[in-house]
Amino acid sequence: MRTIGKNRGIARLADADGHFRMVALDQRPPLFDAIAQAKGITRDQVEYSDVTAAKRLLVESLAPHCSSMLFDPNFAVPAAIDLLPARCGLIMTLEEHRVEEAAGGRKSRAIANWSVEKIRAIGGDAVKVLAWYRPDADASVNEHQKRFVREIGQECARHDIPYVLELLVYPFLGSANHTADYVESPGKLPGLVIDSVHEFVKPEYGVDLLKLESPLAANSLPPRDGSAAAQAAQKEFDAIGVICRERNIPWVLLSGGAAPEKFERVLEFAYAAGAGGFLAGRTIWLDAVRKHFPDRAAVAASLRKDGVAVLESLNALTKAKGTRWQARFPAFGEIKQEGDFARAY
Repeated sequence: MRTIGKNRGIARLADADGHFRMVALDQRPPLFDAIAQAKGITRDQVEYSDVTAAKRLLVESLAPHCSSMLFDPNFAVPAAIDLLPARCGLIMTLEEHRVEEAAGGRKSRAIANWSVEKIRAIGGDAVKVLAWYRPDADASVNEHQKRFVREIGQECARHDIPYVLELLVYPFLGSANHTADYVESPGKLPGLVIDSVHEFVKPEYGVDLLKLESPLAANSLPPRDGSAAAQAAQKEFDAIGVICRERNIPWVLLSGGAAPEKFERVLEFAYAAGAGGFLAGRTIWLDAVRKHFPDRAAVAASLRKDGVAVLESLNALTKAKGTRWQARFPAFGEIKQEGDFARAY
């Protein structure tokens, strides 16, 4: 019986047609860096008030043009929960952006004093968790990550709230491409992305919606023109589509800060494989912050002009080619008399 809350929550994330047109505002280090670059300071010198001011501008300008938004509790909620339109779904992030990193891989943890229960209590429509994951990481690291994801899934089931899982491949500490930043790993292999999806669609994790990266680097994707290269690329996306379809789990694409035209190319391949939308952030709003902050009027003007234009272009592509999600409510065949439903739920 505990599927009604999840179905209604997922419906809140999508538009009326069942497409996921979602904007991510939970970024912390990437936004810190954008503000630091704009002001000519270091990341450590970025003030809390700068971050909340930027997030408020993003919500004010972009919320009317998306189906839902992804907030973090420490910056976005205090900055702009009052601006979020009633029809715009609220996804809340749970993971701490600071991770424990060693040569064998990365371990995630939840934000201090934050929980699935609190997300439900503030009216969140879904819980989102980013799990850095590599199938080839140390066994102890992967067991930690699996347990982390599984335990949150159990809490989401208990509170009947949708669970959005984001998976990201990352470079190992000490490797040539290592960075702790939220950027696409140039050395990732499609198999690492696909095998990660294989793992976390298992029922034991309780995932309701997957937020995935492109299995191939966005900058290296060929045009989807029927060429041999395009067909080879499509097979990697199709592999993800098959896995998700078998488990009836909808999936969307993250932008990873790709240029808008590159991200649209990613979406073309993903939509052909059955993806239902996007949950994108920096591709839409990074330039406005990086070029104009702390001039709030200039940031707002840039968002209204360029940011909204990018978002609306993504919206149009999604409505034209994305797979529509439909709720699956219980049949209630076993409900025969007054009190049966309340007792069962």
